[in-house]
Amino acid sequence: MKTKVITATSIILLALAVTVVFLNRSTELKAPVAHSMEPEKGCVFMTTFGEQSSEGYAIFKSDAAIITAIDKGLDWLSQSQQPNGGWGAGLHSMQHQMDPHSVKTDPATTAMVAMAILRSGSTLKDGQYSSSLNKALNYLLLAVESTSKDDPYITTNRGTQIQSKLGEHIDAVLTMQFFSNLLNHELNDDKKRRIERALDICVSKVQMATDDQGKVKNAGWAGVLQSGFATNALESAEAVGANVDKKILEKQRAYQKGNVDEQTGDVKTSDGAGIMLYSVSSSVRATAKEAREAEEQLNKAKEEGIIAVEEIVTPQALERIGFDADKAKKYSASYGVYNAAKEQAQRDDVMTGFGNNGGEEFLSYLQTGESLLVNKDNDWKTWYDKISGRIVKIQNKDGSWNGHHCITSPVFCTATSLMILTVENDIDWLTKLGENTKI
Repeated sequence: MKTKVITATSIILLALAVTVVFLNRSTELKAPVAHSMEPEKGCVFMTTFGEQSSEGYAIFKSDAAIITAIDKGLDWLSQSQQPNGGWGAGLHSMQHQMDPHSVKTDPATTAMVAMAILRSGSTLKDGQYSSSLNKALNYLLLAVESTSKDDPYITTNRGTQIQSKLGEHIDAVLTMQFFSNLLNHELNDDKKRRIERALDICVSKVQMATDDQGKVKNAGWAGVLQSGFATNALESAEAVGANVDKKILEKQRAYQKGNVDEQTGDVKTSDGAGIMLYSVSSSVRATAKEAREAEEQLNKAKEEGIIAVEEIVTPQALERIGFDADKAKKYSASYGVYNAAKEQAQRDDVMTGFGNNGGEEFLSYLQTGESLLVNKDNDWKTWYDKISGRIVKIQNKDGSWNGHHCITSPVFCTATSLMILTVENDIDWLTKLGENTKI
């Protein structure tokens, strides 16, 4: 009996020794990082999309816990800002580099962080992170203003994580979105005019980069997301008064719409790295505005007694309430695609995305959630209820979040996490985007 105990103890000690050696060797194989990337500690994407268990996440879902997580994340981002006012995700070839101060700044990442700060409550005039926001704005304005008219890009940086995975034009796309969001706030006249001029430059570059199919050129690994965010950004720019080419915007919407069959729910994933999530989240966002108008107009006609209350959105029903034949067909298709894509995008098996999830999955989920608000779809409450507690649970101790494939950048992932946790602050803005009037 004594021999058996000694033997068992020896085996346990040997196993522990082997484990220590293995972990040490794993650490030696990695470049120095600012914080751990160990997946077993909780990856925002792996947990959110089902690869890791989220059992018990509901206890993290209190308002106080969410506020604390947001505060920690904002503080981490503030400390990660570089002297030139920007933030960076790093190179695609250096995905293991996690120190936010050891990477070169880029407009796409800076714009995403700036949007997170703005959505979290700080403005150019006041708020805890007003200074950081002003520095980020100046960085982005200089980047845009320094580009030549003939240059298709707003930055000379090439090969960033965000460009490689989403597309070469993503810097202009996300910067356009930030400028549009900012113009929805009160600004002094001089600053407003400067931002509007920079916005027009971004609009022009993205429109020139859109091909005849409605896709944004020079796409990355998950190029459908670049195109999806471009459609979002052009809609937002149009809403704040920018001169957007309606034909180009319509081509972009048609391309996104074409990725989902409204009848069968089948999804075309060839431009989304073969991942259904990337395509359906872009489709649901691109069709949200038209789907909302179709439903609202039909409901209005029911209230006025123009059409029977049991009618559903179909081309025939929309024609009977005043849509011309082409518009009725188009808006009915948008309604069908929106609902099919919305359901697909929230299925557990679809949300797993690539499997070992990176920033692309998280961006896709953000698109889905914002789309629900653009559509004034009450399902957004269920979406937020599902995701908020899970994100809080797996936040890194230093306040950041990170990914485990493709877009691994803690800066970009932290900004995206905060965009989701604070989405309620932008309900008015997002729902207005679903209207046909300029804001």
